[in-house]
Amino acid sequence: MSFPGKVMRDGLLEKRSSGLLQLWKKKRCVLTEEGLRLHDCKGGGGGGGDAPSSAWSSKAKELRFERIDTVDCVEYKRGLVYFTVVMATGKDIDFRCPQDGTAWNAEIALALVRYKNLQAVQTGRNRHLFTAHLGSTGEDEEL
Repeated sequence: MSFPGKVMRDGLLEKRSSGLLQLWKKKRCVLTEEGLRLHDCKGGGGGGGDAPSSAWSSKAKELRFERIDTVDCVEYKRGLVYFTVVMATGKDIDFRCPQDGTAWNAEIALALVRYKNLQAVQTGRNRHLFTAHLGSTGEDEEL
């Protein structure tokens, strides 16, 4: 099931496989307010640059912000930015992207902070409404 939300960025990233060889595989990534969707390339190699949408699998792996702890381990080597998405389970997922323009790691980190802040505000509001509701039960009223 695909999560809805405003698309904040759409483009190419390379993800390191978790297999023995740890190969870098091109992924079409869609950053939304809820998380990151990773689409596989149907052709295998991915070619270069942006490919038409038909070259990308409709099936996507979803990394929801509710399951992501942080984005860290940023390195800059030979025109590429290497970074790690750390999941709540402790699993690390390594990515790399070209260093030109605004790096993906920065946009993912900002979207993650925005999401976590929104969750904290909603939790605070719910707690406030809950305590306000408890206060109106008449416990503090005297006859």
